[in-house]
Amino acid sequence: MRTSAIIVAAGSGSRLGAGQPKAFVTLGGRTLLAHSLATVAALRELLEVVVTVPPGMETEAHAEARRAGMTIPVKVTAGGIERQDSVRIALSLTSAESDLVVIHDAARPFASPALFERCIEAAARSGGAIAAIPVADTLKRVEKNLIAATLPRAGLYQAQTPQAFHRRLLIDAHERARAAGITATDDADLVERLGKRVEIVEAAALNLKITTPSDLQIAETIAAMLAK
Repeated sequence: MRTSAIIVAAGSGSRLGAGQPKAFVTLGGRTLLAHSLATVAALRELLEVVVTVPPGMETEAHAEARRAGMTIPVKVTAGGIERQDSVRIALSLTSAESDLVVIHDAARPFASPALFERCIEAAARSGGAIAAIPVADTLKRVEKNLIAATLPRAGLYQAQTPQAFHRRLLIDAHERARAAGITATDDADLVERLGKRVEIVEAAALNLKITTPSDLQIAETIAAMLAK
């Protein structure tokens, strides 16, 4: 099915402490944004890519797209205050010819084209699908630095990106959330609030999200291993 990709790259990266927006931090000789652009460039039936960046970084994002050798249209826009705002802005720029939209955080540089394709295929049949991994650790609910409860981990998954949805469904989910003043940390949550069920596509811990300096150190080690 015809698909538009959204790469969310508008984070400031303050917790990373890199002194520049996170998506423009270098990993293995390429920016995090370049890693995601190279991945989506390998997808089948992709009509376009929409990239959200911090205001003022649009020129740099277009330069990254040229360096990535993108052969499909790349649209770049300033993101919003929250991640949800950035996705909504990007979604408004996607082509009406797209049947599906796949969303990915540039902070996850190791997502493979195969994982994207599996999410897109699952969304085509189910309406929505997300990459996720089973929770491996014991979970504790804490109050005032003391354990209040131990939560059973059976059936619990840790959500990742990419996440893919029928375009019209995702637009409806964002429009209703905005009207109701709802803020969520991922798009699947908004779709679930419409009463729709979202399929899980099992991913891997390798698809880590870079948020802190220690995350970046781990990613550098992984990138060096993959380059061998």
